[in-house]
Amino acid sequence: MEIDPLVNFKGMSPDEYAYLQQILAGMDQRQSQNFVAFYSTRRKDSQEILLFTLLGLLGIAGIQRFIIGNMGMGILYILTAGLCFIGTIVDIINHKSLTFEYNRNAANESAQLVKMMVYPPEKSI
Repeated sequence: MEIDPLVNFKGMSPDEYAYLQQILAGMDQRQSQNFVAFYSTRRKDSQEILLFTLLGLLGIAGIQRFIIGNMGMGILYILTAGLCFIGTIVDIINHKSLTFEYNRNAANESAQLVKMMVYPPEKSI
């Protein structure tokens, strides 16, 4: 019985799990282990994004946009106080979809890295 390598990710949505299963379907054991190692360093939890978005209501708006890699929107949020707080409120509502979009892109980049790696042949003992 094989252990699911995605079991240790906290806060994973069913959509993210299904998407990662599709990516892992075309990989062997070694590739899937490397994928999980790469992806775990890049993945964001939706609760963290929600926390940073809520901090935008109290202080500097746009932190969540910088964390998910939207630098332009982050700068715009800082300069406009989160688009007069409306953009920040919309991000609070949509924090899960923002996180899923970021994680989907991170998964694709991690899968490309793993597929480009050259693996030495396994040694028989």
